[in-house]
Amino acid sequence: MDHVSLDGVGLLRRRMAGVFAIALAIVMLLPGASSAQEREEGGDGRLLRAGNGPGPAANGPGPGCNIIPPLASIGTKVDISQFPPPDSLTNPALAGPVQLLKSGKFDIPIEQLTGINVPAGNPRGTITLPLYKGAVNTPSGLKPAWYIILDAGDQAEAERLGVNFSKKLHNAGDAARTATRRADGTFLFDSGLVDFRPNREVVAGSQEKPFPPSVAQPGSIGDEDYSPLVLVDGIIYDAPVVAAAVDDAFINFPNGNPDYGLVHDQVVAINPVNRTVTLSLINGYSFGKPVFYISTESSDPTVSAIEGNTFAPRLRRIETGVDDISRSAVERIFIATNGETKGGCQNPQRQGLGAALLDGHRPNNTFGGIPTTATDYSPVWDANVYEWTEEAIEKGYRGLLTEEFRILKLARDGYITGPGGAPYGSFGPVIVCGVAARLN
Repeated sequence: MDHVSLDGVGLLRRRMAGVFAIALAIVMLLPGASSAQEREEGGDGRLLRAGNGPGPAANGPGPGCNIIPPLASIGTKVDISQFPPPDSLTNPALAGPVQLLKSGKFDIPIEQLTGINVPAGNPRGTITLPLYKGAVNTPSGLKPAWYIILDAGDQAEAERLGVNFSKKLHNAGDAARTATRRADGTFLFDSGLVDFRPNREVVAGSQEKPFPPSVAQPGSIGDEDYSPLVLVDGIIYDAPVVAAAVDDAFINFPNGNPDYGLVHDQVVAINPVNRTVTLSLINGYSFGKPVFYISTESSDPTVSAIEGNTFAPRLRRIETGVDDISRSAVERIFIATNGETKGGCQNPQRQGLGAALLDGHRPNNTFGGIPTTATDYSPVWDANVYEWTEEAIEKGYRGLLTEEFRILKLARDGYITGPGGAPYGSFGPVIVCGVAARLN
């Protein structure tokens, strides 16, 4: 088997300790982390250990882990069949569901939402996308490069591919690696490999203070040249690698249960024969609207461990803290450290990294602008990590936040801060997430 030859694990051990700065003493891959984990698990057994794979489904078991909208007819005396189609089907800027990644096939019927009941748990919440087989230059010659495309920095190209357009991608600079287009249209990457062999491992800090985690090891690691952002013929694409640089037979898992030593943790099934890959969708919000997205990379190993995506150090070249100015390549994502956890998925106010570390479901992060609601969308998200103050918690103000300016108002009014009481703002890491659908 032709596994990628990387010294990625050594890279991880050199870089992981102390990367998530400002008031976060995150213990990672060190003897202390291991012993802390053993003490917690050996004591009451309540702490969850997250491992390889995508984890629980987006279509979760309760209102804190399920954002699929209800029937529009609830509270009326008429049947849903008498309702007109959602306005979004004729104008995506209006209310209703919108499939943003036209190249994909969803197991949940996106454009029928608010008109049908979707039972919790089934379907899971996945998207099946075209899988491209390009090639990458390595010291030992050309290797296969298995990638998807989620976004493009040119509007006509984005429409041709059925992906999102982001005008900000052209500002990515040398955070993007380079490639040429081959005769068949696929990319020949000049460099950049991903090692999928590490085992993803995440354990909460404690039951009382789950974040930061006591153990946080990402399941895939890019080398210093790797980036999901790729410059080809003057256009920057968001083209994440989702499988190792091996031949087709080694990653042929069309019916699921893939080998996570060879594929991205968000892969549910992969079919190199038919050139498709099925990925898990993740719950989030943008300007009060529920969205599904795909998380593929981040610039920080702790973030990648929690997100179940690839740690790509090259993304640290992206400038953060600049939001919508002319040179910006980013849009903001808002992440709570200590949102509501009590009751888990049954709590409609559930949100944040603490909740995710304790129950394994997603933290219900809040995005800034996405296609159809804003023109400033970027798949490169600048992590604005926030913490509810003790005063806010004691007064009962803590709850689910789904809209950017609501969060900024609470920061202005002093009810949320940066982690550990630090000033609110950009935290440093970026996370690459393509938004797949708006649900209403």
